[in-house]
Amino acid sequence: MEEHQFDVVIVGAGPIGGRAATLLAGEGLRVLMIEEHNEIGRPFQCAGLVTPSAMNAVGVHETVLEEVDGALIHGPSGTLVPVGTEGTLRTYVVCRKRFDQAVVQQGIEAGAHIWVNTVPTAVEVFPTHCQLQVKRNGTLHQIRTKLLIGADGAHSWTRRTFKMGHPKELMIGFQTEVVGYKGRDRWLEMYSGSEIAPGFFAWVIPSGFGTHRIGIWSTAKHLAGRSIESCYDDLLHHPLWKERFEDVKEVARYCGPVPSGMVKKPVKDRVILLGDAAGMAKPTTGGGIGPGFHQIQSILQPLTKAIQEDNLSQAHLRSITKKSWDAMKKEQDRARALRNLLVSDCTDDALDKHFANFSHPDTLQLINEIGDIEKPVPLGMALLKNVPAFRKLALRAGVKLLLS
Repeated sequence: MEEHQFDVVIVGAGPIGGRAATLLAGEGLRVLMIEEHNEIGRPFQCAGLVTPSAMNAVGVHETVLEEVDGALIHGPSGTLVPVGTEGTLRTYVVCRKRFDQAVVQQGIEAGAHIWVNTVPTAVEVFPTHCQLQVKRNGTLHQIRTKLLIGADGAHSWTRRTFKMGHPKELMIGFQTEVVGYKGRDRWLEMYSGSEIAPGFFAWVIPSGFGTHRIGIWSTAKHLAGRSIESCYDDLLHHPLWKERFEDVKEVARYCGPVPSGMVKKPVKDRVILLGDAAGMAKPTTGGGIGPGFHQIQSILQPLTKAIQEDNLSQAHLRSITKKSWDAMKKEQDRARALRNLLVSDCTDDALDKHFANFSHPDTLQLINEIGDIEKPVPLGMALLKNVPAFRKLALRAGVKLLLS
């Protein structure tokens, strides 16, 4: 059996694994990415939205399919809340295959190695190293590494193998790629209501060349036995919006989990979790690329030093990650509490009242001044404080935030 030695082995060569490889290899470390599929960027299970800050971190603008200025958000009874300004960029829609490949290519150019068609089969942690066994193109290999990083997605082998806990929420996501949708250029649309997206929302995202991505996410609790596909069908045939969907022709479909809520133990001896494996998707949008990028960037220098000094105990890794990762977890919990208060735990009648308040010109001005897709908590708090109709929710919000 062939044996190999690296400073860092990253399980999963998606955008988070690729970004971690770029940063760590750039510090002079010997890095290996392993990817179970033959091709980077497949399978595709994401809405493909990348915030400007995340895009600026990697600079792969050639992967952009559309620029989005804002969102047209529809209440259960049709009340429209437009968030954004024409001509002012809010987010990018990317080709995820090309985006993932470009980010992983940066890792290779920084000096990292990559093995595709490779799956981990066994692992053992010793005081001096981590011993990983993988199957690459049917052949077993032994890899000795100082640090093992799990960036292997929602069903993370690394997380399960080391019993590192579970994401607080595991949302169910379903998406199709279609042609024929009647939408507005440079704007995405969101639809709400218990019939089509119980507890959450559905989306329609322009994806370039006349195509759109139509998606829905929810949880098993909110679905209460319904299938996510039935919600999708109800969206397409909803009496308020069916004319927009009447000429839609489906060209592809995807389904996958959206893990949100950092796991209990994101680090163990010589092991850390990043991205979806750690439960880093935002509870308000499901986006995980920006949080995953920030997660590794925030600990890069102390982690590099720890690897160089081979000081990778759980206690030391916890001391490195505690400040920044605990802050991220707290922000997640607060965003989830506000989301539940204003959207997820509301009846359609209550949600309609919220949308009526959201659509008031003064409230819209506040949303557009403060609203940030990456930082929803300041906006939520501002709405509760400054919009009279929401003040009766403020006490409930305070309790939820204190407990989160």
